[in-house]
Amino acid sequence: MSEKPITIRIPGEDAALIEQLLVGTKNIAAGISSHGPLNMEKLAAMLLEDVALAVRRPGSWEGSNMLTVLHSHGYQDI
Repeated sequence: MSEKPITIRIPGEDAALIEQLLVGTKNIAAGISSHGPLNMEKLAAMLLEDVALAVRRPGSWEGSNMLTVLHSHGYQDI
């Protein structure tokens, strides 16, 4: 499977809050969670993977949850 690199910019305050949350994932083993300890890049990749699952596997809980998030932001017709 080929990969597509992306670059995003987020406000510094948001980045600091996300990093604060990610500290709690440092001791989570890969066998216990789907992606092991997370950093900013792994978190973004995991969430985008779940968005893709909304198309790849309609009805999957991961994809359905991401559609709920998108709907809450006003993206109803996707």
